[in-house]
Amino acid sequence: MFDVNRNKCAACFRQFNRLEHLVEHMRISYHSVHEPTCPICRKHCRSFESLREHLIGPLPKQECRDIFAYRGCKFCLKVFDSPNSRRIHQERCQLSGLTSGIIGRFSSMGLRDNLTIGSRGAQVVALACKMVGGGSDGSLDLCARVCIIDDHENIIFHSYVKPPFPVTNYRYETTGIRAEYLRDAIPMRQVQRKIQDFLCNGEPMWTIRARGGKARILVGHGLDHDLECLQVEYRPEKIRDTAKYPPLMKTSKLSNSLKYLTQTYLGYDIQTGIQDPYDDCVATMRLYKRMRSQAHRVEDYPLASDPQNRNNFASWRQSELERMSPEQMLEISRKEQGVTGNTNDDHDNNDDSNNNNNSSVAIQRGGSGRRPRCRAPRSKNKRNRHCHCGVFVLRKTDIITNVTLGKLAAPQRVVSL
Repeated sequence: MFDVNRNKCAACFRQFNRLEHLVEHMRISYHSVHEPTCPICRKHCRSFESLREHLIGPLPKQECRDIFAYRGCKFCLKVFDSPNSRRIHQERCQLSGLTSGIIGRFSSMGLRDNLTIGSRGAQVVALACKMVGGGSDGSLDLCARVCIIDDHENIIFHSYVKPPFPVTNYRYETTGIRAEYLRDAIPMRQVQRKIQDFLCNGEPMWTIRARGGKARILVGHGLDHDLECLQVEYRPEKIRDTAKYPPLMKTSKLSNSLKYLTQTYLGYDIQTGIQDPYDDCVATMRLYKRMRSQAHRVEDYPLASDPQNRNNFASWRQSELERMSPEQMLEISRKEQGVTGNTNDDHDNNDDSNNNNNSSVAIQRGGSGRRPRCRAPRSKNKRNRHCHCGVFVLRKTDIITNVTLGKLAAPQRVVSL
């Protein structure tokens, strides 16, 4: 007799007519224990957005919806033992943004424009900008206000910025910026140097690593655009962008707005009327800390691209894989990108991390921090040892990296916090 459960994916519950189709599905789906999981039926979802639709969306699973409506938190999507436990938790889980506007107004008075290396000990900072319009039609984004806060939501730097090009549209309805605010503002070049030096914290750009070091972790939403407008370059290993974190994205290529993420996952509204960059900084920092506090199982080799996992679903193991149960195949399946692991680089200088050092969700970063080893043969000349890619080697044990004009070759591996 045909066994349906035998050909049912243990992660997404998709069913297949043939066992080889299930194996092929596991080979290309990259399911893992790090995916958002329904706390009721244990179904794996690609993102928190998919999990939210599964629980409280337009067409939810009936059984899960009934239980979640009775004992579930609509912000963190957790299910509790009783409605009373849910109520107590939700009072803490729903954050408030009422006081942020007051603090932000004080910061706009130029009281936090002295940004120096070592001025603050925080290793995790959040950055947000507000743009005015340039060009003939006012569509060119020019940074006119920037804010940086630490992980305790204290203002480190908040100032107006004088754009390098003439402003044709101040966008007052959303920015609240007038021409007189920028007349005596700090020039863009000076702000750029201050932010660059503050983020690197005395460490040369090319020596910054994913783990350790003095360079600060930068949190934000749409940081590619903000850093481009500020003309600041920073290593992707130290960037945590909530717009690029896969569990918070709408689809694999489409991001949610910061306003939606704050309302959905934090429980309050931002960007209503005149917008303050301090509010955006607080929202991104709270989202980052909430995602980082998620519990995940620690794995030594969490990526499908790790050498230890490359043959998990190899074609020559087809017969062996077909004899496995769906649960066993899920056990050896690994994630393709955005994987979490037991790395405490973001926890070392954070008071809220004492209970999260064993496992954590990571905001996606752009590399592993390991320099790729140059495979080209080295010169035998002891005085001038060069490999064929032109990199000078001080010692035979040095790890070689292609360095051109201070820019490292982009690592290919994606790791977690």
